[in-house]
Amino acid sequence: MSADYAHLCSAIVEQCFGKVSQAVSDCLFSATTRTLSQIANATKFSRKEVGLALSVLIKFRLVSFEASKLNPFVPEYSLRRQDILCLLRYPRYIHMVQTKYGNVGASIAEELVNAGSDTASAILIKCLSEGDTKSDGAESYRNTFLQMITDHYIIKRPELILSEEQDEVMPKFESNECDYFRHPNIDLQLIEKIRRGEATLAEAGDSTMIWNINYDRFHQDFRDSIMIDSIERKLGENASECFRFILKIMYKTTDPWQRKLSNQITFVDIKQTIEKKSNNLDLMKHLDQYISLLTDDSLGFLRRVGDMGGGLYVVDMEHAFQSLAFACIESVITERFSSKAARIFRVIRFKKFIEQEDLQKEAMIPAKEAKSLAYNLFQEQFIHVKAIKKAGGGGNGLAKAFYLFQIKEKDSVRMLLDICYKSLYNTIERSNFEKNEHKGLIEKSQRLDSIVETMKERGESDEYIAEIVETFTPPEVEILNKVKHRIKTLSKAELTMDQTIFLLQMYQHHCTILPTGIGKYK
Repeated sequence: MSADYAHLCSAIVEQCFGKVSQAVSDCLFSATTRTLSQIANATKFSRKEVGLALSVLIKFRLVSFEASKLNPFVPEYSLRRQDILCLLRYPRYIHMVQTKYGNVGASIAEELVNAGSDTASAILIKCLSEGDTKSDGAESYRNTFLQMITDHYIIKRPELILSEEQDEVMPKFESNECDYFRHPNIDLQLIEKIRRGEATLAEAGDSTMIWNINYDRFHQDFRDSIMIDSIERKLGENASECFRFILKIMYKTTDPWQRKLSNQITFVDIKQTIEKKSNNLDLMKHLDQYISLLTDDSLGFLRRVGDMGGGLYVVDMEHAFQSLAFACIESVITERFSSKAARIFRVIRFKKFIEQEDLQKEAMIPAKEAKSLAYNLFQEQFIHVKAIKKAGGGGNGLAKAFYLFQIKEKDSVRMLLDICYKSLYNTIERSNFEKNEHKGLIEKSQRLDSIVETMKERGESDEYIAEIVETFTPPEVEILNKVKHRIKTLSKAELTMDQTIFLLQMYQHHCTILPTGIGKYK
């Protein structure tokens, strides 16, 4: 993990959980595992404060623990570094659930991300207690919750093993993959009694089953959306719909996070699935042409590997995200250095190795400009130079050297990813600075809005309300509008950079052998 990612994680944890949790996460980030005493000594906080911070981070699945190898009665804590960035994606998770399950699903997802992890009964009670959700019945919430479990958007955490032995200090958990999506027993009558105060949550039958958001399932949808949207922009709606059905067929026989290639899919399977589930007559009529279009396209999402069953196809994740990641890098180069620099980058990538004299001819750019752009890209580490030495004639001759431009693909992606981490950190810090700098003005505006809303509910006259509103002077209104616009722009920048980070992380997962932590639930 880079220093830029460490700074970003620190800022995110501070924003979500406060200073103590930030200090604890920073301490764990710099080490593989640490005990409670070691964390307390390093952070200078009391054991009680550190313990509370750890309990919060464990609840949000950001910290895990296990017994120390040296002393089985002492737990050692480790930080789940990859999951910290998921805290910024909570709004995207809730929005996706809302599009699939409506307001009921969005309410469940919102309560679950706010709680970190909780029992099904506790989540449903919180949802039913909200004022704007009373129109929906308890049965609707239960059915939606169970459907989200069936669709793997919610996953069960390992259950605590209750032991009668008094010597057991370390809690033990039972983890069974077949049990991750087993439906809990939700008693609606008991939930109603709990809401009325006639029973407690401890009496619920699902008190040992703790649930949380399944990041991997959401990331699978984000990844599919990236591929489908890119095909739609390039090849049209029918081709993207065809590829969407191909992905659904793929997931029946292939692990969603298989790195390189999917298992083989036959043309017959694709045709039968589309005929059953699609109403697009144009797609059914010209299906073979759309599949040929996908296989012949330079993006390389679909590849033909045989002729059995009308044709055997595989989804080439490696080639797909290689194409998408370098399209992203070329876009960055175009914005920073111009389209000619992006052309130079493409030429070098296509040629693998190329000399400077040949580069200006292939890119069809004047020599002076090509040299300047190439060295700008070299300085920013988008391209690299490889020196090839050749011994000179005779025993005392000077060695000749050829300098070739090349692109180290994995290094380029890693470098751009670090830039994104740094930019995202700067965006968060700037947004926090704007909020703190104009804290008094923002709070005054919020108080005024609350007072005006209360006055409208009481039926006060418009003239009296206008007088109250006028206490906010025009200069203050102008400053506040500028601050709000600036914060809104920074929020959009956060969202865009997170999408870029996600794309580059998908490249690392599918195109490298780096341990990414994706698709592994613990």
